[in-house]
Amino acid sequence: MFPRIIENHPPVEASPDLREYQRAIRSGQPGSYYYVRLLGISQHNPLLLVKRVERGLSFNALERFQRNTMMSFRELAEVIDIKIRTLHRRKGQGRLEPGESDRLLRFSRIFGKALELFEGDVEATRRWLSAPVRALGSERPIALARTDVGAREVEALIGRLEHGVVS
Repeated sequence: MFPRIIENHPPVEASPDLREYQRAIRSGQPGSYYYVRLLGISQHNPLLLVKRVERGLSFNALERFQRNTMMSFRELAEVIDIKIRTLHRRKGQGRLEPGESDRLLRFSRIFGKALELFEGDVEATRRWLSAPVRALGSERPIALARTDVGAREVEALIGRLEHGVVS
């Protein structure tokens, strides 16, 4: 059965994937592709990631990301631009389509960079992604992350904020 969509359902304890990511953040730079840990992927080789996306990520990667980010399936469906009914079908198939996988991987990157900005604080990351940001034309970063151009703008802002540039 597909998990019920509940808007606020933070788990009692952080998942092992999330704890590992938080440790990497505290120890310095987690690396360019470390954000894939949020999907439950341990391989950080970009060429192998391309092949995985082309095959389609497993539905389990979406479920792991949902648990690690504490976001609802409804929010994730919106950001990866997939209807809830289609999400139900993908669960049955066990795999996302390549385009859906690419969008999920892109949002994982955005979430990971924001998580680094907020020093591993998932709740602060979720709040920032969901609130209008003046430097982004009062758009919500999560809404902009639906497109490649918007995601690049969100990443650029995160980079400026990391370096103390007031935006």
